Order: sequence, then C-alpha cells, then structure tokens
Amino acid sequence: MKKGFTTIMAAQFCSSLADNALFVAAVELLRENSAPEWHRAALVPLFALFYVVLAPFVGAFADAVPKGWVMFVSNAIKIVGCLMMLLGTHPLVAYAVVGLGAAAYSPAKYGILTELLPASQLVKANGWIEGLTIGSIILGVLLGGQLVGPKVAPILLSIDFPWIDTGIDTAPEAAIATIVFIYALAAAINLYIPRTEAPLQPFNHRLGQLVRDFAECNARLWHDKLGQISLATTTLFWGAGGNLRYIVLAWAAVALGYTTTQASSLVGVVAIGTAAGALAASVTMKLDRATAVIPLGIAMGLTVILMIFIANAWLAAPFLVLLGALGGFLVVPMNALLQHRGHNLMGAGRSIAVQNFNEQACVLGLGAFYAGLTKFGLGAFAAITVFGLVVAGVMEAIRRWHARNLRTHHDELQRLLAIARTDGH
Repeated sequence: MKKGFTTIMAAQFCSSLADNALFVAAVELLRENSAPEWHRAALVPLFALFYVVLAPFVGAFADAVPKGWVMFVSNAIKIVGCLMMLLGTHPLVAYAVVGLGAAAYSPAKYGILTELLPASQLVKANGWIEGLTIGSIILGVLLGGQLVGPKVAPILLSIDFPWIDTGIDTAPEAAIATIVFIYALAAAINLYIPRTEAPLQPFNHRLGQLVRDFAECNARLWHDKLGQISLATTTLFWGAGGNLRYIVLAWAAVALGYTTTQASSLVGVVAIGTAAGALAASVTMKLDRATAVIPLGIAMGLTVILMIFIANAWLAAPFLVLLGALGGFLVVPMNALLQHRGHNLMGAGRSIAVQNFNEQACVLGLGAFYAGLTKFGLGAFAAITVFGLVVAGVMEAIRRWHARNLRTHHDELQRLLAIARTDGH
C-alpha cells in the first residue's frame, strides 16, 4: 500500500470509534431523559438525514478540495454536534448535526482510495478499511457502554475544574464530553493526510446545476448493468446494517434483560463477525466475481429473524458472529465493484456521494419504518421479524434482477466483467 494509506486508516479509526461510542451515549441520554422508545430508534435514521439531503453537494465538494482537509472540517462539525448535545439541544437534533459531519466525511474517505491506489488493490484496501472500521465499531460501542456504565462514569463525573461549572452532571453527558476529545484527535490526524496527484475539479456554486449533475450521476450508475446491482446490494446492506445496531440493543433488552452497557457488547460481537467476513472476502474474492455473493444477503435477512428465538447469551454470541460474517463477506467485494464502476463513470467523490445517498436513504427509510413499527405498538420481536423479511425479500429481488440482466444483456455484462477482470489484476 502507498504511503499515506496508514494515515487514512488511523483517522478513519478514531472518527468511527467516536461515532459508535456517541451512538451508545445518545441512546443512554434519551433513556435517562425518559424519551419514548421510538426516539431511540429514530437516532439511526436522523444520523442518515444529511447524507440524503446534501448528497448532490458533498461529492462535488470532496472533488474540489483536498480530501484530507474535507475530513478535518467534517470532524470539526461532529464536535459541534456533541457540544450542542451538552448545551441542551434535543439529542435527536444534535445527533443529526453529527450526521452532517459524517455525510461530508464519507465521500472524501472512500474517494481518496481510488485516487491513491490502483484498481487491483481496491478490494484489498476496502478489506482493510472495512475491517478497521468494524474494529472501531467493536471498540466504539464497548467504549460507549463503559463510559455510561457504573464503573467509568463515576470517575468521569468526579473530575472537576477549579472555578469552572461544566454543567456535566450525568453519565451520558460525561461520556459525550470524553468523545469530543476523540473527534479532536481524528481531526488532527486528518491534517497529515497527503495530497494526491489527482486534479481537483472545480466546484459549481449554482445549486440547481449541482442537483442536476448529481441526478445525472445517480442515473448513470443505476443504468450501468454492474453498477446497478452492486449499488442495490450495498444500499440494502448498509440500510439493514445501520439499523441493526439499534435492533440488537432493543433485542438484548427484551430477550436477555440487558442494560445499555451490557447490550453494547453484543453490538461489538456482530462487528467481530463482520470484520472476519470482510477480511476473508478481501483475500478470497476477485472484482469480476463480486456478484456471486448476492445470496448471502438473503441469508442475512433470514438470519436476523432467528434472533427472536435466542434467549441465552452463550447462544447469542456465536449467532451474532455468524450474522456479522455474512454481511462482511457480502459488502467488501460489492463495495469494491461499485467503486470501480463509479470511478470509471464519474469522479471518485461524486460516485461515493451517489453511493452514500442511496445507502443512507435506505438507512433513513428502514430506520423510519422500524421506528414507526415501535411507535404504533409493535413489540421488539414482531418488528425484528418484519424487518428481516423485508431485507431477505429485497435481496431475492436483486438476485432475480441480476439473473435477468445476465439473460438479456449478456454481451454488455461480459464486456464490463472483462474490464473488471483486467483492472482487478
């Protein structure tokens, strides 16, 4: 890997670590404030809100400015969101601002990979990035759980500054204040990310034109016979995976009687399986064979439903590892294929922004769907069953879509796969 890749990984690790710790702290903050259940479920879709709203602009911005600087500004926005939460802004609103920072961060994070590395290393690089991200998810949710737990929280609350009243009086607030420093470290690392030789693309300040350009890029990727399948698959995976973080917390509370601190460890267990699956895919899969993993998405949806039959922690751990591994092995080759097609069809930042728009729209849609189920009285087990059936059903539709493409556009697909095969070696 080229020089600078490790710096990108370090920055991504710290930023993702803070994101996941903050999610647990925000859940606990809402719980302590006696917020209704659907408020906690709404954290996930609200984090995705600005990914969707700003999608036409963040990709163009990431292509017009050095990506290390974009990542620095993004982490600064996340710090602002944390401070808003501490100063009394409603947690859902403040968490959406943190999502704004994440929305700006992602096109730069993934776009710089296509600028820094050749196509032959994209699957491997995605394996490292996704594996490291999953590692940060594991440690992040564990960190968040411990920061709001009965052992660490009293230590944080006992820290006092002479002549300064911080107003931090609860465990979730102390956790959020600690997380601010992790975001600051990530921002500092961002400043050391090297400039690539890729030329910057001018930013169009006419908003209407940006929206039209984004719509054209989105349509271009959806009309590409490989791009549409990889985009549909990764969209559904991230939509399901993003909401699974909260679903596991809700399931652990009902099925196992766990607190937020205890349940956070199970979210980490899912992430362990995802990391294992991602790393396995990075060393065994080739770019031109990426679509072979589609059936794993169907299996992932059906496996989610089986959660409702588990009421023992010793059974839960290996089951959740399996669930994560299915997702990890699915997403790495499909993500690499999507990046490859997007990079060939448009600028790296714009292609990632299109990807983020679709994936986060799915997070938003599925999250609103799940929150709606809980708001209107559906229990956790029933909501999980419906959620799993939707995921499995949509993945089956994607499998049939690809099979039809193979029948009706055989020559075009063979040409695109030949390009992927050449670039992937």
